[in-house]
Amino acid sequence: MTPKLGSHVTILILIIHLHFIVSSTQSDKEILLKFKESLKNTGALSLWDNNNNKPPCEGDYEIWNGVLCEKGSVWGLQLENMGLGGVIDVDTLVGLKNLRAISFMNNNFDGKLPDLTKLGALRSIYLTSNQFSGEIPGDMFSALIGLKKIYLGNNKFSGPIPGSLASLPKLKELEMENNQFEGGIPDFSKEHLKVFNVSNNRLEGQIPTSLSHIDASAFSGNKDLCGAPLKSCTSPSKVSTSTIIILSILVAAALAALVAVVIILRRRKNQPPDYSADRKAIASTDLDKMEQGGQTTASSASSSPDHMSKKSEQSVKLTFLQEDMRDKFDMSDLLKASAEILGSGVFGSTYKAALNEGTVMVVKRFRHMNNVSREEFNEHMRRLGRLNHQNVLSIVGFYYRKEEKLLVTNFAHNGSLAVHLHGNKSRGLPSPDWPTRLKIIKGVAKGLKYLYIELPSLTAPHGHLKSSNVLLDKSFNPLLTDYGLVPVTNQEHAQQHMISYKSPEYKQNGRITKKTDIWSLGILILEILTGRFPSNFLQEGRGGDTDIVTWVESIMRDDDDSHVEVFDGDMKGILKSCEGEMMKLLRIGLKCCVADVDRRMDVKDVLEKIEEIKERDNGEDEFYSSYASEGDMRSSRGLSDDFNVTFT
Repeated sequence: MTPKLGSHVTILILIIHLHFIVSSTQSDKEILLKFKESLKNTGALSLWDNNNNKPPCEGDYEIWNGVLCEKGSVWGLQLENMGLGGVIDVDTLVGLKNLRAISFMNNNFDGKLPDLTKLGALRSIYLTSNQFSGEIPGDMFSALIGLKKIYLGNNKFSGPIPGSLASLPKLKELEMENNQFEGGIPDFSKEHLKVFNVSNNRLEGQIPTSLSHIDASAFSGNKDLCGAPLKSCTSPSKVSTSTIIILSILVAAALAALVAVVIILRRRKNQPPDYSADRKAIASTDLDKMEQGGQTTASSASSSPDHMSKKSEQSVKLTFLQEDMRDKFDMSDLLKASAEILGSGVFGSTYKAALNEGTVMVVKRFRHMNNVSREEFNEHMRRLGRLNHQNVLSIVGFYYRKEEKLLVTNFAHNGSLAVHLHGNKSRGLPSPDWPTRLKIIKGVAKGLKYLYIELPSLTAPHGHLKSSNVLLDKSFNPLLTDYGLVPVTNQEHAQQHMISYKSPEYKQNGRITKKTDIWSLGILILEILTGRFPSNFLQEGRGGDTDIVTWVESIMRDDDDSHVEVFDGDMKGILKSCEGEMMKLLRIGLKCCVADVDRRMDVKDVLEKIEEIKERDNGEDEFYSSYASEGDMRSSRGLSDDFNVTFT
């Protein structure tokens, strides 16, 4: 080699070496900006700008939206519900050396699954609700040995389930529902797998025995799957001629019966309507139809003849408690409305009625108030009708009959807190994050204090405070409902079903006190923080005859750091900087649940203590929360419990 040629080679090697050094020392900011270039519709990433003088992370705090930080580095990308498209540039993301979790849920990414094998340090992958399609290579996940959680649901994946998933030693959660996967299910180890869902695919064959402990709903929608927890796999056998004949006769008889029923129903339908019935009987009948889950138009109520008596008209008249609603609708409008049943409980049923002009009202039917007179009921309802607070659901109007009572309220768009705490997972929706839960608790406490001030004569101003009686509006502000009903509820029914009568003081002394609602608030706080339903939390397998308060206290007494297990692992937005504030709120909840009434906090002190709780330990209120933004209801779960392994 000539000296000249040797010098050229040396220079070339130096250039390559320098290029490697530069590329390997790219800042997180430069990497994210380059990654953004591969995306489409990036309006939600306006902070990701080269002119932004601030880095993505400052210590453990996120400056740019959609990133999660630790010690000044990006370790998680949470780009959810942003309408993003384009390409997930894995080659660029390799530069984020501390990247452990990615979530691109609820976006518009399509095509084949990106080659994630290059991101070998990943612990969690969330790609739910996009447009990904095609087969996933069988060895796609073999190199990602640290993976704990994979969410691929609501896409268009096809082909067999990658066998490499079954070999992941740390896999805890796998959801692949609502795709087009086919073939058999690999044999997963049941040691670590806690969450599993392959429903609504095209899978077939016997379910591995290692998955027999999973709920049957995780396998539904795959008609050719069999084995525990589904029906057992049986080999086909020949059917005898006599059996075929018997089955044919049974089918023919069933068809004949069906035809007879149709003829009878048509004859009844063609009969002229009987308008002699009292209008209140019509109201009850239509509500019964609503309770059976169907829709009612109450045509007989709206088209009754002119000779109907004025007495009958008055019998279904609503009493309005808000003047501005008086001219908007009446009982006949409610009965004509398109209705759906929202739920049925120990007090009665609740219906959603959509009126013609677009107004949506809620009608709650009570059947255990027949011991109260009309005058007493009217007086109490008018008292409740005067209440006006941002965290108390106002009663618009009511209807009195001896046998039943109707209360009419406005519609809360985000339903009950109970559904968000306990029902979202089954519907493929995320649980509320920590800031949202704190916001709800503060609103509940404010509403309860208001009831104490405005209803001083009531021993328990609410009386039935629980998560299903906390509704959420469009902005996830809490609204207390079913309050102040103790005086008008049949005493035997109240004692059997109302939350106040489950308190320690009632069990011990047969009475409720002014602090009974505080005990209910404490139970609600524990439910919100732990994510466990108070009456059935022992289903997790801890065993023993205990309650949620005893369970929390037993964990808090442990000498090690296991007390953090008390918090709901599905809570989005959990960061180490929140643990102190969450623990403060947990202690407030326990103080509200003290069995000794004299030692229990009063409502004023409770509200003051709760108001002091912040979203972060350092007192900063700024928190990047996406759960309640614009009432957004995202499908499936996000990075919640991955962002602090302490809570998993």
